[in-house]
Amino acid sequence: MKLKALVAAFAVAAILPVAALADEASPSDKANGARACQALKASLGATFASTYGTNADKSNAFGKCVSKWTQTEHQNRHAAAAACKAEQADANFAASHGGKSFDQFYGTGKKGANAMSRCLQAKHAAETAADKQAVVNAARACKAERKAMGADPFKAKYGNTANAFGKCVSKLAAAKQQS
Repeated sequence: MKLKALVAAFAVAAILPVAALADEASPSDKANGARACQALKASLGATFASTYGTNADKSNAFGKCVSKWTQTEHQNRHAAAAACKAEQADANFAASHGGKSFDQFYGTGKKGANAMSRCLQAKHAAETAADKQAVVNAARACKAERKAMGADPFKAKYGNTANAFGKCVSKLAAAKQQS
């Protein structure tokens, strides 16, 4: 009897830390965030530093980018999981996907258990690509706005801070992602 209680206590103790960490970013979220920042750095060029750093301190722009995108990747992973679970449970899935079941639509591996993984990967990749494109488009728009307005009025519009460009990009990217 004592042995069963001890085993149960150890099982609960092992599960609690895992459950507590379930809402934190995973190592894969951080790796995906770093990959996204590498791609954005290549896409944005010189505006990357002013997007994620301040005019005074652009030295840690990459670190700030990774921090932000780790959170974004975490959110995208959870959104993909929720969407795939909803699709898998949808009784009308086949009607809106050419008569194919969830497993047929996403494909299965040798053991027939790969459809969920493929769904997760597809949805996560699509959301991340859309988020990156929103940042690139916002940076282009902010660069054009800053050029048209001039540096001082642009800075005044976005809060008279050293990071006016970054605030502009964040504002436009967030608006684009919500629409």
